[in-house]
Amino acid sequence: MTNRMSPLRVPLIESAMNRMLISAAHKSSGKTMVSIGLCAALKKRGHIVQPFKKGPDYIDPMWLSQAAGRPCRNLDLYLMERDDIVSTFARHSAEVNLVEGNKGLYDGLALDGSNSNAALAKLLDLPVFLVIDARGMTRGIAPLILGYQAFDRDINIAGVILNNLGGSRHEAKLRAVIEHYTDVPVVGAISHDERLSIVERHLGLMPCNESGNESHVVTAKIKQIAAAIAEQVDLDKLLTLSQKAPLDVPHKAKVSRFPCGDKVRIAIARDRAFGFYYADDLDALQAAGAELVPFDTLRDAHLPQVDGLYIGGGFPETCAAELEANTALRTEIKQAIEGGMPTYAECGGLMYLSRGITYQGRCYRMVGAIPGDVQMHDKPIGRGYVHLKEDDEHPWPRPDMPAKQIKAHEFHYSSLVNLPPDTRYAYHVERGYGIDGESDGLILHNLLASYTHLRTIGSCYWATRFVAFVQQHIDKKIEPILLSERAI
Repeated sequence: MTNRMSPLRVPLIESAMNRMLISAAHKSSGKTMVSIGLCAALKKRGHIVQPFKKGPDYIDPMWLSQAAGRPCRNLDLYLMERDDIVSTFARHSAEVNLVEGNKGLYDGLALDGSNSNAALAKLLDLPVFLVIDARGMTRGIAPLILGYQAFDRDINIAGVILNNLGGSRHEAKLRAVIEHYTDVPVVGAISHDERLSIVERHLGLMPCNESGNESHVVTAKIKQIAAAIAEQVDLDKLLTLSQKAPLDVPHKAKVSRFPCGDKVRIAIARDRAFGFYYADDLDALQAAGAELVPFDTLRDAHLPQVDGLYIGGGFPETCAAELEANTALRTEIKQAIEGGMPTYAECGGLMYLSRGITYQGRCYRMVGAIPGDVQMHDKPIGRGYVHLKEDDEHPWPRPDMPAKQIKAHEFHYSSLVNLPPDTRYAYHVERGYGIDGESDGLILHNLLASYTHLRTIGSCYWATRFVAFVQQHIDKKIEPILLSERAI
């Protein structure tokens, strides 16, 4: 293993950094595997690597965070303002900054490409390394690369990484074609190897918090991928081609915030069932005055001593039998919510708080705090970006300048059914599905539960507002006995 002073390490220009976008011609080309391997291989060589992920995603960032040893940050051209993206990238930048794209380089919702991976590359001045699934390709790879160059001359396609090669002869042919017809260097050539694949599910890769009960399973997989990448990608050339001067960071005007009160303790579910949390949201909760206290819904019999509860997304259906078996914790959570504990739940958290989850022909009992039942489906019920309009029923304190429209996202294969007709909601859904196609953000006691995943960005201050709501509840100084009586 080389250390920081190794001669193999490319010397950085003074005040410069490395930054790159790992993209592809289309999805499922192997860019996530390559990104994971690059993060881990560069980290092993002694570099400080900061991963980023383009778009709304939890699973790829979990793997990238594990590989780099630093929390991955999401950059979303649909949900975030351009200045927010630049300042987020600059604030968290390290020595080597790797952005993994989503889908293909030019793919995006907008016809003009304004929220594509290419647009992000322009905004952050990112050299692009195109991962190409080369199975069955020879001479045809040249017009593919030339076309990607010609489509937008402002994009710097700094190199290509060939993936799924059929052997040394296949590699030699592709290198000869690319060298003859294009000016794009081949930075890596990766042979097809089933051992490098990661099991996929409907939301993408298998979350690394589910890859085994022990962390060594994830560590071993990342180590295996890193070794393959280090052997088959020219890391020195990659660093040379990705060396850039630091970005000019725009001055950001002060935004409306709530004053921080006393510290509050918020329990957060972190286990195999629940792991979908954005690093920026966790930072925002702590900055607002929250001490985040993790607990395990599968193993812990009791909630920690806390003032509030936060259960994010995940795949509770895959752990349904274990969740059901933990009767003591389910009962305690139900009592806490009915007793008035401020609680926020997103997607998987909402599912867990329902009466039960029907999955693969069996119904598993859940917490029962929400008077409804979760039904799993073969196809997604809600998928993509969401636009919400906040209703007057919303229980959290409002900011000085509330958002006219909240942009967020959802991705769920389940529906919440059999709710009472008088169910109250915090949001009207203007785009998306939510709970019933019209509403989201179920309100009950001091619980807010939704299928929508919020982000503390732009004019959406959900983390700060939730902490203020918890603080507000503490300030009322309601005795536990009164909460019990009210619940009855």
